[in-house]
Amino acid sequence: MKNVTVGEFIAESQNNFPGSTGELSKILSSIKLASKIVSHQINKAGLAKEILGSSGRENIQGEEQQKLDIFANDSFINALSARGVICGVASEENDSFVEFNSTVNNDAKYVVLIDPLDGSSNIDVNVSVGSIFSVYKRTSDKGSNVDIKDFLQPGNRQVASGYIIYGSSTMLVYTTGKGVNGFTFDPSIGVFFLSHPAMKTPNDGTIYSVNEGNLNYFKKPVADYIKYCQSSNKDQMKTAYSSRYIGSLVADFHRNLIKGGIYIYPTSSIGPKGKLRLLYECNPMAFLAEQANGKATDGYKRILDIKPSELHQRVPFFCGSKNMVDKAGEFMAKHPKDGDY
Repeated sequence: MKNVTVGEFIAESQNNFPGSTGELSKILSSIKLASKIVSHQINKAGLAKEILGSSGRENIQGEEQQKLDIFANDSFINALSARGVICGVASEENDSFVEFNSTVNNDAKYVVLIDPLDGSSNIDVNVSVGSIFSVYKRTSDKGSNVDIKDFLQPGNRQVASGYIIYGSSTMLVYTTGKGVNGFTFDPSIGVFFLSHPAMKTPNDGTIYSVNEGNLNYFKKPVADYIKYCQSSNKDQMKTAYSSRYIGSLVADFHRNLIKGGIYIYPTSSIGPKGKLRLLYECNPMAFLAEQANGKATDGYKRILDIKPSELHQRVPFFCGSKNMVDKAGEFMAKHPKDGDY
C-alpha cells in the first residue's frame, strides 16, 4: 500500500470541495514548512547551546521567553506571511496581533492564531514539546486591514486547527472539521506521511493529567474529582486511574487522544482564571477533541461556545474522553458559583 504524504492528503481532501480555491491548503503547507524548521532546531538543541535557555525577555503574560520560543514564533510568522493567504497572525508570544499589510495579504480571507512552542520549559531536559495552530475566516471586509475582531471569534467558527508534537518522532495532527488525521515526519526525506488516519479517542480512559502539585490550591469540586480518580470501587468495577502529567499540553493531549484520558487545568487560588489561553491553546485543542469523539469544557460549558473578550484570555480547561469529562462535570455542577471565574 502506497504511503500517503500530507501534501497528497490535503490535495485529495480539497478535491472533495469543488468550490475550494486552495488558500487553506496553502496555510497548512506553510505550517508544515515552519514545523520542519522548528523540529530541526529542537533536535539539535543539546548540541547547539546557543539556542537553549532563557532569552532574558518576558511575554505579555509575564512568562520567561526561551530562545526557542522566539525562534519558533518567528519561523511560523515568516512562513505564514510569505504565502499571501492570510491577513494576520496572533501569537501567544506577541502583545498584539501581527498585521500583514501587502495588497495580497489584505485580500486574504483567513487569520491564524498560534502557540509557537508549547511546553518550551521542557526543552532543556529533552521532554516532548509542541506547536498549536488555529485558523478562522476573517470577519472584516476583504481588502481592508485586519481587525482585532477577526481574532476574537468563538472556537465554533474555526475552519481548521492542529498541533505538531516534537517527541520521539515529529507528528502533525490536524482537523478541518472532517475528522482528525495524524502524519509522522520522515527526516530522511523531509516528508510527513499519513500514519494515524481517522483518529478517535475512546469514550472512557484510565489516565488523568493534572498538576497535582497545585492540589491544595484547587477548588473543592476539582479536588473531589481527583480523589475520585485515585479511588477504587469494586461494586462499580472501577479501579484507580493512572496519573500522567508531562507539563506540555500537546504531549498530554496527544497521549490521551490515543489512549483515552482527561486533561485538566482548572482555576485555583493562585490562578483564578486558569492558566491556559482560550485562543491559542484551548480552542484549537477543543476542536480536535470534538472531531475525535472527545469533549472539552471549562468545567461547566463547552469551550467552543465561549466568546473571547481579549487576545490572551485565560480559561479553565477540562478535555479528553467524553465520559470522563462528563464525570468531572458532575462534580463541578455541585458548585455552580465556581463557574463565574
